[in-house]
Amino acid sequence: MNLKEQIENYKPYNEQEEKDKEVMLKYINTFDDVLTRNNEFGHFTASSWVVNKERTKVIMIYHNIYNSWAWTGGHADGESDLLKVAIKELKEETGVENVKVLKDDIFSLEIVRVDGHIKRGKYVSSHVHLNLTYLLEVDEKEMLKIKKNENSGVKWVKLEDVEKESTEEWLIENVYKKLNKKLEEMKNVNNTSK
Repeated sequence: MNLKEQIENYKPYNEQEEKDKEVMLKYINTFDDVLTRNNEFGHFTASSWVVNKERTKVIMIYHNIYNSWAWTGGHADGESDLLKVAIKELKEETGVENVKVLKDDIFSLEIVRVDGHIKRGKYVSSHVHLNLTYLLEVDEKEMLKIKKNENSGVKWVKLEDVEKESTEEWLIENVYKKLNKKLEEMKNVNNTSK
């Protein structure tokens, strides 16, 4: 299934996802190049909500550009398999080697504003990330390593502490709270079906 079909088949969780799904599909139909940074208005990225086996903690990195604790993720850079991108970015940014995919489908989608910033000595204009998030699991015993050119910290954070760790208000209110709520609902469904 191609990227457009995956997004078309995704069932939005809330109004934010409904609207962002609609905009993402318009974007794909409007622009030829949505998978690389050559499209300076916006491009696809993949993130992951990486939980431990008990589903009580998530891996967060201290992102150097945003000066905040954040989820892992990165640019598609031409790759249309965004689950593959999410896993690659997780491994690069945290040093983990063994990743379990908990859900092959998109776990969440959101359009994230990126303010202008300096990257590798050059100015990058403000733009948007059309982001797909995937739910992944990593063993808490795995060694975590910093990727110095992108982050200056990697750690496990209790789900209830995510809001205290991040300083990015929009992400906290519109993404991290939603991801934790969806995760909690999944745990409840799994517990009821046992």
